[in-house]
Amino acid sequence: MAFRFLPGVNAKSTTDLPVLLPVDPARVMVNDPVGFSRWLASLPAWTWGALIAAIVLWPAVSLAASNYTYAMATTALVKWLPFLVASGFLFNVIISLMTMLIGTAAGVVLGLAQISPNAAIRLPAKFITQTFRNSPWLVLLFIVLLAFPFEVTIGSLVISIPDWMKAVVGLSLPIMANISEVVRGAILSVHDGQWEAAESLGYSRHQTLWRIILPQCFKRMIPPWMNWYAILTMATPLCSLLGVEELITLSRQAIEAEDNHPELLVPFYSFALLIFFAYCYPIARMTIALEKRFAVKL
Repeated sequence: MAFRFLPGVNAKSTTDLPVLLPVDPARVMVNDPVGFSRWLASLPAWTWGALIAAIVLWPAVSLAASNYTYAMATTALVKWLPFLVASGFLFNVIISLMTMLIGTAAGVVLGLAQISPNAAIRLPAKFITQTFRNSPWLVLLFIVLLAFPFEVTIGSLVISIPDWMKAVVGLSLPIMANISEVVRGAILSVHDGQWEAAESLGYSRHQTLWRIILPQCFKRMIPPWMNWYAILTMATPLCSLLGVEELITLSRQAIEAEDNHPELLVPFYSFALLIFFAYCYPIARMTIALEKRFAVKL
């Protein structure tokens, strides 16, 4: 009964000090590990129709007063489609897969280093992670492009380093850092009781980590890992700035081959938008589905 009347809550306040209200979860910014996929997957079903309609109608309106007709632009796009898909977008996918493979392998090692009890290992790992997590991807690409040589000579053997390989290395750095945080976060999400129970059974830290903790973390890491793959795929057009012959670069070359008609810009780049969306949207849907399936049941 002593707390029946609380000044500022259910009774008139006796001071002008502000009252600390309960936290409203809807207004709190939370770091969502699958935020990009959640947004992409939340797009309504009519998004496909709207996107296709925009691709069809926008060029039609812009070409109304031009001698270069919409039919000509469409014919040019259809003619170049096999080249753009097979030699362009497929290369974007290859770059994203190779980058994700390298970034995941390095990120797992870096993430495990972040939870090391040895400060000489833990602190440098945290520094590397935060450095590459908070660095612009395009800046990293240019640094790698300028820092890496065009070829390496070992005795009489000359090994050339193509631009696309430099792009893979450059994109692997931020992916490595973000996967490192995914691994670290997944390990720390396991309740402390798991560690204590393993210790009471005589398990070493190495045995506890590999036999008890990491098997539980694997499912938790899949959704954010897929989310970062979708983000990475969307970022692969940055490689065009390095001269890598992927979809955007080849689209520009195709437009030049068609006499650089300005009316070709919308159809060609709209196709690039559509094919990236068609590739990443199912990944986003799958990410959300796996997140719900592997959610921790309390």
